[in-house]
Parts: sequence; structure tokens; C-alpha cells
Amino acid sequence: MYGYGQGAGRGKGRGAGYGGAGAGRGYGGGRGRMGGRGAGPGGECKCPACGYTMPHEPGVPCSQLTCPKCGARMIRV
Repeated sequence: MYGYGQGAGRGKGRGAGYGGAGAGRGYGGGRGRMGGRGAGPGGECKCPACGYTMPHEPGVPCSQLTCPKCGARMIRV
């Protein structure tokens, strides 16, 4: 008769045998969503079209701003 055994590591292992231990399956260490760090409150917003720069305002994403010179969307630098 075959039974289910507890895994020998992290995870749920299924071992064949008379109550023998299974070879458990481990979990990988992953990164969370949106990997990477935030840019922080400082920095500048820059126009990719004409090169105009302006100081970044905390709480206002640069991508929501338009360049006062040419009207293109700004990016964070």
C-alpha cells in the first residue's frame, strides 16, 4: 500500500512508501510587484522632445505634466 508522506523541506511532498517522507518542493524567493525602487521626492522632470527640465513636485507624476515649451509629456530623470 502506498501513502502520502510529508515533504522533507518547504512545500508539500508526496512520497511513495509506507509512510515514507516525500521529496518536498521548495519555494523560490521572488521579487514583489513593480520591482525596483521609487524615485523619491526630489529630482527633475524632463521633456524628451526638446530637453526642457523643471523640478519634480512631490505627489505629481512627471508623466502627467506637459512641457510648457512644446507640449510633449514629461519624463522623470
